[in-house]
Amino acid sequence: MTQVAADALGLRPECVRFELGDTAFPEAPVSGGSQSVASVAPAVQQAAEAARLQLIREAVADSASPLSGAPVEDVEIADGWLQRRSDPAQREPMSAPIRRAGARAIEARASARPGKERRKYAMHAFGAVFAEVHVDPDLGEIRVHRIVASYGVGRLLNRKTAHSQLMGGIVWGIGMALHEKTELDPVTGRVANANLAEYHMPVNADVGTIDVTVVDEVDPHINALGTKGIGEIGIVGVAAAIANAVYHATGRRVRDLPITLDKLLD
Repeated sequence: MTQVAADALGLRPECVRFELGDTAFPEAPVSGGSQSVASVAPAVQQAAEAARLQLIREAVADSASPLSGAPVEDVEIADGWLQRRSDPAQREPMSAPIRRAGARAIEARASARPGKERRKYAMHAFGAVFAEVHVDPDLGEIRVHRIVASYGVGRLLNRKTAHSQLMGGIVWGIGMALHEKTELDPVTGRVANANLAEYHMPVNADVGTIDVTVVDEVDPHINALGTKGIGEIGIVGVAAAIANAVYHATGRRVRDLPITLDKLLD
């Protein structure tokens, strides 16, 4: 959200402080279900753009400004400076109009909500996952040697963090396929392995090569930013790809996760 606001305002990200998660703030959806970016970011962008436009209008209407009288559409904000597109030398710091107005804050509000486009277009992220596994013929031990995954998630706001999140989802999918299972006590109904000592999860030694590709995608319908959620899409498909690879290697079709040794041995 800091990046979105900074881009819309014409500022460096370090000059923006974004706050979220306070009941005193305007309503927003829960941070889950792969919806935060697609729902919150458009409102942040619109509010920042409205604030930028308000500041530009005050500058061109101020006789003390070097931009006085300039057409609004000819003024931009770049790296904290108000300047004319036709003559970048004609500029002033964006703080100057605010200071001359007695440090009166520039405020803007905006909202974003789903529209009729949801009835016409799919809004989901998509992915394809390929798994290479090695299965010991005598012991039934499964090793995930490599996973290659490709995703279409709309416009990426941050390539580094998105790549990391997708990789994390793939690791989670490995755990779903081969390790993780909640064991219930049949007498008490309590979870018997409700701690990290007994609940099996993948570690570095369980994870082979992960190759993630994000397809450049422009979606003009989902929202103004063209962003989609990527929270869960990295997990979806991984367990199925591993199960298919195990079937290809052993001829055993396992439909009950996790795929443990006993399900592969006679």
